[in-house]
Amino acid sequence: MQRRTLIGVVISLAVVSAAPAFAQSKAKAQNVPEIAYDSVPNFFKFPPNIYFGEGIGVATNSKGHVFVYTRSGETRLFEFDQNGNYVKEWGQGLYGFAFAHAVRVDPQDNVWAVDEGTNMVIKFNPQGRVVLVLGRRQETVDQLADMPGQGAYTGANKPYSFNRPTDVAWDKDGNIFVSDGYGDSRVVKYDRNGRFIKSAGTRGTQPGQLNLPHTLATDAQGNVYIGDRSNARVQVWDNNLTFKAIYDTVGSPWAICVSPGTHQYLFVSNSIPDNGDSRLAAQTGEIYKMELDGTIVGRFGKAGKALKEFSTVHEIDCRNPNELFVSEITDWRVQKIILRQQLPTSSGK
Repeated sequence: MQRRTLIGVVISLAVVSAAPAFAQSKAKAQNVPEIAYDSVPNFFKFPPNIYFGEGIGVATNSKGHVFVYTRSGETRLFEFDQNGNYVKEWGQGLYGFAFAHAVRVDPQDNVWAVDEGTNMVIKFNPQGRVVLVLGRRQETVDQLADMPGQGAYTGANKPYSFNRPTDVAWDKDGNIFVSDGYGDSRVVKYDRNGRFIKSAGTRGTQPGQLNLPHTLATDAQGNVYIGDRSNARVQVWDNNLTFKAIYDTVGSPWAICVSPGTHQYLFVSNSIPDNGDSRLAAQTGEIYKMELDGTIVGRFGKAGKALKEFSTVHEIDCRNPNELFVSEITDWRVQKIILRQQLPTSSGK
């Protein structure tokens, strides 16, 4: 346990020191309608000695159960029921858990954990058994030796290896998309069995280039929406990873989510860590609700640590587009958000 904790501390320090500079641009959208909303207080009920650490990832399954992937001493994955009652912990002691980044649940209720520290994407079946692994964890001695340079762009573009991956999504055929991430600035596509199909993206600012793809989601047509965080924009690529569009009016997209159903919405957070600059804090913290074509429907939220405020949103679950779960990395929590009204579409650009 002491050895694992020491390695976790080294990883944490290296990630903080090596991370690229955050995009500092203010959201450009003007005259955007405000969406009325509430936050459910004290939703999660914890057993003794269970706590959230950094609010890294949150996702729900078809039963409404909530999965929270958190850095709390060690990386841990918790399940709660639809009423917020604690159910169990998943993957305790798993070799692929070291430095949590995202959790997602696919249409078959398989749970996927993206671990930045082990360079692995892990698929659990609904019963909690590991059934697929993408990527590979380095041996400890190699991992520690590489830590000082892990924030640098490598462009290695290896089919079955990642460099600090960040998120995962799927299309209707079960093909898998992984954003990779801090060290490789690309998106990788696999078939449903984990066989490499292709990858796309290099580091840069041009259309089709990426600078820290931090989050991604897919729509019913298989288009891929990428939170191009350090370029302060969302990019849309088609199912073959060919560039289609850029949405650059919503600030720095740390978290995105596409809702299911016949009318899909794109949710995008504008998140920058609190560095004590009140001017910067006033510019961030909101979440935008958008049509898939980039039209802004409305926004809600502001920076802060109180209920109904957001402190660096890291992941959004939007299985129900009027009932969201929002994880916050710098406030060590997850909020359940209820949108109280549906607004008419506004261009907002």
